[in-house]
Amino acid sequence: MQSEIITIGDEILIGHTVDTNSAWMGQRLNELGVEVVQIRSISDKRDAIIDALNQVDPQTKLVLITGGLGPTKDDLTKHTLSEYFQTELVFDESVFENIQDIFRQIGRNISHLNRDQALVPAAADVLSNKMGTAAGMRFKKNGTYFISMPGVPYEMKHIMTTHVLPWIEKDLITANIFHKTILTQGIPESELAVRIADFEDTLPPEIKLAYLPSPGIVKLRLTARGQAAELLQQLLERKVKELTALLGDAVFGEDAKSLQEVVGGLLLAQNATVATAESCTGGFIASQITLVPGCSRYFLGSVVAYDNRIKTQLLNVPHETLAEHGAVSEPVVRAMAEGVRALYGVDYAIATSGIAGPDGGTATKPVGTTWIAVATPAGVLAQQFSFGANRERNIKRAALMALDLLRKQLLKAKNA
Repeated sequence: MQSEIITIGDEILIGHTVDTNSAWMGQRLNELGVEVVQIRSISDKRDAIIDALNQVDPQTKLVLITGGLGPTKDDLTKHTLSEYFQTELVFDESVFENIQDIFRQIGRNISHLNRDQALVPAAADVLSNKMGTAAGMRFKKNGTYFISMPGVPYEMKHIMTTHVLPWIEKDLITANIFHKTILTQGIPESELAVRIADFEDTLPPEIKLAYLPSPGIVKLRLTARGQAAELLQQLLERKVKELTALLGDAVFGEDAKSLQEVVGGLLLAQNATVATAESCTGGFIASQITLVPGCSRYFLGSVVAYDNRIKTQLLNVPHETLAEHGAVSEPVVRAMAEGVRALYGVDYAIATSGIAGPDGGTATKPVGTTWIAVATPAGVLAQQFSFGANRERNIKRAALMALDLLRKQLLKAKNA
C-alpha cells in the first residue's frame, strides 16, 4: 500500500524545528509494509495545505498529516480540512472532557481558545489524544484516508500507536510482511555489496534486500512479503542464516540491538569488566557503553586522556614512548590500554588515540589516522585505521570500531 506524509508548519521550513515526525512515521509504516512514496513540508497557510492535498497521488491510499492543530490563529489545519472535505466544525463533548481533564491536572483554567479545540470537522472520525488538547482526525475521500495529528512529537506518537498503526494493520494491510535486519560493522556498503552480490542475485521474488548505511555500521534488512505466513517466515529465517554465515564476524547482531548492548551481554555472560582510556574519542565510547541499562555491572570507568600529561600521570605511558613515537602511535595506545586496565583492575580495556580533524594531520599521519587497542587477559591487540576528514564521523567510527574489536576478543575468549 502506498502512503504519503505531509508536515505543516513554517517553523520546519525556516529550520527552527527539525522534522523528526516524518522519520518516525516512515519507520513505523515501513515495519507494517506500507510504502512511503513522498514526504512534504509545507507552510501553515490555507492555500499551501489545499495544494498539497490536491497533489496527492491517486494511487496513494493513506496520507498522514501533522501540525497546525494548536489553539492560536496561525493554526489553520482544522479549518482548512473542514473546507477541503466540505464539512463543518461541530462541538465534540468527548474532546472537551479530555481538555478539561488535562487542564484540571495542571491547575489551569480553560480559555475560549482551548474550548475551541473541541470543535472538530463533522465528517471526521475523532482520534482521542490523552497526551494533549488537540484531537486527531481521520477523513476518507475517493478511497484515500487522510489522518491529521498534532505536530508535537509525543502527541503524534501517542495517536499513531494507540489508534493509527493498529487500525492500519487490522483494516488496510492485506498481505503478510516480515522484516529481519542484520547488523554489520567495519565493512563499507560498497564492499558489502560486492561480497554478497551472488546471494542478492539469487534471492526469491518474495524477499527484498535493503542497505541502510550509517557511519561505521551498515544494516542489511531482509523483507518478506506474501500470503503464506508460515512459509514466508521459514524462507526469511533460512536467508538470514545464509547471509549471516556469508558475512561471518562482521555481523554483530540482529534487528534493533546496538553494538554496545551486544558487548554488554558478552561481558555479563563472562562475568567480565571493562574500562576505557580515550584520547581522540573524548569519552564517546564510555557514553555509548553507559546508554545500556545495567552497565554498572561490567563498566567501571574511563580516563579521557586528551593531554599527554594525563597519559603519563594517570595511565603510566612512558615519556620516552610519547617523545619517540608521538601520541598517535601503536606503542602509546598499547600503553594506554594496559595503563587503564591496571588502574581500574578490569579484565578488558579499550584505548584510542587519533587525529580527529579537521586539522592536525601530517604527511605521515593524515587527519583520520586512529590507533585503537584492546587489552585482554591474554594480551593487547592494536590496530591502525584511517577514517577520513570529518571530525564527528571519525569519533563515531572510532568508537564503533573499538567496541567491535572488544566484541571480537570477547567472542574469542568465549569460544576458547
